[in-house]
Amino acid sequence: MADFLWNMVLWTLALYGLFEIIKSIIYICTYTHFKADGIYVIIATKNQANNIEGFLKNLIFRILYGKDEYIKDIVIADLASKDETREIAKKLSEDYPFLHVIDWKDCKKIMDSVEEE
Repeated sequence: MADFLWNMVLWTLALYGLFEIIKSIIYICTYTHFKADGIYVIIATKNQANNIEGFLKNLIFRILYGKDEYIKDIVIADLASKDETREIAKKLSEDYPFLHVIDWKDCKKIMDSVEEE
């Protein structure tokens, strides 16, 4: 009897998980419309002045000279940094037109308004 109850609980959880996966797939197909013309990288950063320049230069090098040519834009969402993170990223964005520095609120607005054109 205990074995039957255990199997019933496991099957109920498995069916619930399957239902949630199907519901997520339907939601994604119905309500999100991403453009299929490239890959957009969004980097959320806060107080990373010591690391951001090296990280971005490494990523830019991989895009320009590596195999990541499908990356269309890099968006750096600054989460109200108290150090020079934003200024360093802004300086790099002047040299590379595919690099954009925005606030987290603006990033959220962009993500909420992504539509298929």
